[in-house]
Amino acid sequence: MTPSADVGDLSIDELPIPETLDAAGGADFVEMVELRNAIEREILGTDDLAPTARELLAFFHDRYAPKRLFLARLDGRIVGRGVYEWQPEENAPAAFIEVQVARDARRRGVGSALLAQLEAVAAENGLTVIESWSSHPLPTSSDVLVAPTGFGAVDRASPAVRFATAHGYRLEQVDRISRIDLPMDPNAVAERRRDAEAHSADYEVVQWVGRCPDRWLTDMACMHQRMSTDAPAAAIEFAEEHWDDERMRNLDDMNEAGGRLNLTSAALHIPTQRLVGYTDIALPEHEGRPATQEDTLVLKEHRGHRLGMLLKVANLEQLMRVSPASPRITTFNAEENRPMLSVNEAVGFVATGCEAAWKKTVRAER
Repeated sequence: MTPSADVGDLSIDELPIPETLDAAGGADFVEMVELRNAIEREILGTDDLAPTARELLAFFHDRYAPKRLFLARLDGRIVGRGVYEWQPEENAPAAFIEVQVARDARRRGVGSALLAQLEAVAAENGLTVIESWSSHPLPTSSDVLVAPTGFGAVDRASPAVRFATAHGYRLEQVDRISRIDLPMDPNAVAERRRDAEAHSADYEVVQWVGRCPDRWLTDMACMHQRMSTDAPAAAIEFAEEHWDDERMRNLDDMNEAGGRLNLTSAALHIPTQRLVGYTDIALPEHEGRPATQEDTLVLKEHRGHRLGMLLKVANLEQLMRVSPASPRITTFNAEENRPMLSVNEAVGFVATGCEAAWKKTVRAER
């Protein structure tokens, strides 16, 4: 590891992403994940969103979302992490970053040093838009920062809010973090499914566990690409992602490498025999840990048939069959995405926290 910045007794080094947890750098990666999870636990009061090092390492090897990792150390102990991610698509506008610092190392310049390192990398890469996300508990005071969308807010006194705004970042969007406890009443879930099916006569549900069947790779790739453009993003900037069969297989490879099991329910449009909507639930490496609701999308041209509700409840039924020990599911949705929030609320999800999206535009050097 080559030192890239020094502030007093603070060192910041880039950690080459280890090939495996047993390879060079693997122990540092594990320590970094433990730090990440401790900070998230401190903020949200739960371990529900704590990935294992194996799970996270798989996604650090995603060639379609490449990443660099920087670690801040004090007296040899990792006290901060900085993650730099970019899109390989041509003309992608933004760098995506994460900065987290251990509680006992804050207000010593660690976060600012990490941020400066990440912003320097963005400048080297010619990227003038920098975007980041931070976790927050639900607001507890009236002194809040409201997203420009008009939906969602975070406490102004939050350390993450103070840090972001002090460094020139603007709040652009707030996502709601919601949770539902399991198991659910199977009769209630079945009733919701029957109600949704009554409004979707031209559609049927197709399901699978694990890898996407070859038959559906192209349809699923099309929908993942649409997810990158159709999901509410406020003023957060992304390049449209390019998805094909190979990228779908890569996603399955990463889930398998990380020990995750993906449960998918998709909506088949019977007249065309094409998939037009899907939802995923990811089961973590260790059985009995909370699951995560991943993407849910219905193509715009097929909305209005209660397919969002149909897919959600169908996948809940699948989850309770495949993993009856799963205690709950957590999901994220943009606060302005009222149709999906309404589906989640009707199913029984309740808000537990929020995630803020931040953006900074810097002047390109001549």
